[in-house]
Amino acid sequence: MREFDLLVIGSGPAGQKAAIQAAKLRKRVAVIEKEKVVGGACINTGTLPSKTLKDAIYYLHGFKQRSFASISYSLKKSMTLRDLMARKDLVIKHELEVINNQLERNDVELIHGTASFVDPNTIRVATKSGDEDHLHAPLIVIATGSRPRRPEEIPFNDVTVCDSDSILSTEALPKSMIVMGGGVIGCEYASMFAAFGIKVTLYDRRLELLRFVDQEIVQALIYHMRTNGVTIRMGEEIDKVATDEKGRVVTALKSGKTIVTDILLYSMGRLANTDSLNLPAAGLTVDKIGQLKVNEHYQTDVPHIYATGDVIGFPGLASTSMEQGRLAVCHAFHVEQSALPKILPYGIYTIPEISTVGKTEEELTKENVPYEVGRAFYKEIARGQIVGDLEGLLKLIFHRSTMELLGVHIIGDGATELVHIGQAVITYGGKVDFFVHNVFNYPTLAECYRTAALDGINRLAKN
Repeated sequence: MREFDLLVIGSGPAGQKAAIQAAKLRKRVAVIEKEKVVGGACINTGTLPSKTLKDAIYYLHGFKQRSFASISYSLKKSMTLRDLMARKDLVIKHELEVINNQLERNDVELIHGTASFVDPNTIRVATKSGDEDHLHAPLIVIATGSRPRRPEEIPFNDVTVCDSDSILSTEALPKSMIVMGGGVIGCEYASMFAAFGIKVTLYDRRLELLRFVDQEIVQALIYHMRTNGVTIRMGEEIDKVATDEKGRVVTALKSGKTIVTDILLYSMGRLANTDSLNLPAAGLTVDKIGQLKVNEHYQTDVPHIYATGDVIGFPGLASTSMEQGRLAVCHAFHVEQSALPKILPYGIYTIPEISTVGKTEEELTKENVPYEVGRAFYKEIARGQIVGDLEGLLKLIFHRSTMELLGVHIIGDGATELVHIGQAVITYGGKVDFFVHNVFNYPTLAECYRTAALDGINRLAKN
């Protein structure tokens, strides 16, 4: 049995940062990874691949928006889904090299195999060749991530009936597609494939898309998606999925509708990867979707065992998972750190992008907070004209009396980058007039902050 100061199960964003932080504290660390490659779903099947695909499609889509219709058409005619996926593969290869080099440089031992608890401090690692290794440590971090939910009634074949992982391996370019699930992943893929010229129908059993996002922004997204050819049907549930004699997917809905498409993408929920860990041996239990309960320091019910990332549920972002992994290790080794910030930005990589930080109008209305709104449209900004995005919108929400900035909500080109300006101001308790009394580079989309601030303050004066 080999001894370590810390064992980390999983090499995704949370596991990586946990291991690196411990290594920086001169601790002996091992990372256990069941797959042949490191990086978890974030690098290999989720965040990076889907965002790379989005950017490749957006490049083509952008030409169309910038009035180069003939170029756009010729590119789209010659471009295949495999061409787009090749770019994804290059990005993944580069990031894997970065992660491996980082672990090696910090003397973190990487062990490939399936981990399971023998007791609260001992991990058995079974390799695919049939060998076993036993590792012991006083501290353990579980960072095993999550996977798409695959209900038994859906006949997944990963060619025509896919989840959000397997859709990235498909090579055939479909003419039509049904996306079941109107969450972040469903909306991202629906808008991506529609921009590529595929006829997409988006279904969800709920009545609203993206309920945690400011609804004015959601309505703008729905408008854009419909403009790009996405058909949106809410309040629908699947009854049965089958394949016809031509290999097409036949989806029967409980409302009586039947849709025939080339591909079905099922993206309704994710499950935590905890089923193979033998958690009862460590004294741990999970909820119905495999998630672990933790305290504010990411400790489970067994104090020396920590859990971070998707395995503990919301918010389940790569960005927050990294910080959770680092903070968990700092707490484990008694290194004083501030807690995870409460003000977190969210990025949704639809076409167009959405990013949001702080409170929405709906939340403030429910909380009876008096607020005012300022808006800036990209078409009013020189940079918006230059990049060809005439539909983008930046929205500021601030307190009517104190002028404190409460929320920033953006849809349009560069939204996920722009949002951090607002995040900084909200985090430090800044007021909306900060944007009025400061100078922004010209021409940039950041000027939207000044325009939106002036718009909101002018509204106050008129009331």
